[in-house]
Amino acid sequence: MTPRSRRNFGLGCLIALLLPAIHGVYPSGVHAQSSGTSPVQVDFDRLTNETADAWAELVLENIDIEFPNKMSLTYIDASQLKTPKQNFPAFYGCFDWHSSVHGHWVLVRLLRSMPDLPSATQIRATLDVHLSQENVEKEAAFFSRDEHKSFERMYGWAWFLRLAMELENWNDPDALRWRENLRPLERVLRQRIDAYLPLLSYPIRVGQHTDTGFALGQLLDYSKAVNHPDLAAVVTQTARKFYLDDKSYPVNYEPSGHDFFSSCWNEADLMRRVLPANEFAQWLGKFVPNAKAQLTDGTIEPVEVPDVTDGKLVHLAGLNLNRAWCLRAVANALPANHELKQPLLISARRHLRAGVKYVNSGHYEGDHWLATFALFAITEPGLSHGSTGLPDSAASPASTGTEQ
Repeated sequence: MTPRSRRNFGLGCLIALLLPAIHGVYPSGVHAQSSGTSPVQVDFDRLTNETADAWAELVLENIDIEFPNKMSLTYIDASQLKTPKQNFPAFYGCFDWHSSVHGHWVLVRLLRSMPDLPSATQIRATLDVHLSQENVEKEAAFFSRDEHKSFERMYGWAWFLRLAMELENWNDPDALRWRENLRPLERVLRQRIDAYLPLLSYPIRVGQHTDTGFALGQLLDYSKAVNHPDLAAVVTQTARKFYLDDKSYPVNYEPSGHDFFSSCWNEADLMRRVLPANEFAQWLGKFVPNAKAQLTDGTIEPVEVPDVTDGKLVHLAGLNLNRAWCLRAVANALPANHELKQPLLISARRHLRAGVKYVNSGHYEGDHWLATFALFAITEPGLSHGSTGLPDSAASPASTGTEQ
């Protein structure tokens, strides 16, 4: 079934939408259009135009695929039963709201950093349609309803703020307009965060969406990029309260079978943002005291996906990519002579290569989201270029020779 024919079977999918949604269950034969193969010759700070454009085309296709769709919503009356596009005119595709949001982040990042991509004109036209003022205002009204106060908390919220951050301070006429259009929903989510964090008594440690360490790291990046010191202070205080005294994390308990996050390394990735370098190195030594051995004895090892057509099992491809960016960012935060720096970088590269081969597989279960994790792993963690955009030359290797 092609993406275009898939859009025409809306009635059957709407019936499925009104039934309890189970992530990972897809109609037989549903895939995004793709070559079925992925250009896997990528490395940190190195992204060719060919690979970038393939990922852009993948996202462009997926963000307009309305069905299948998972909508984990609370309904208080029958009038709220609507199609995904009626509820979310900006972010209705990619199977779920958060995947659509971070798919838009992929398009913005690629357009900003690689403006001469063959798909650049289509990216601009698509973003113009999706990120219109009217569309985002409708979504802000949806999120403002009390029964939706926990919808996409905090994973989707964090990715939306990452999208806003990517548009921040980009002196491009289209980007300036898109950035302004995002503000109504941004305000709602900021209010939700301000209300939620003081009530969160314990961190959520899990290898999927609700992991607190991941969300706090993204919120801290956002707060600094858009100059919200009050939010930065709250996030920093929360991180210290939850994680400062952590010791001897059971690394060998990860991963679980459906994980796309390492809660362990998300936490470390957060704390490298929170603590001064020397204090972070000391904290890391207590948090994962056996890390040097575990990075080489098979405990922290890239994993294989047993079935790319299973929406839960393909999460493991994301785990490789999540570990890649976390391990790399943690290594970059350590002193140059720290004994863990090289083992972390070597493991990060191995995880990157293991994860990126699953991007653009031809199966929608992974194709609706994995390009985001791959792009984030390649371009984001702990880089000197700041909080937005790729390095100056996205197709060139980093100048440092430390990540061999």
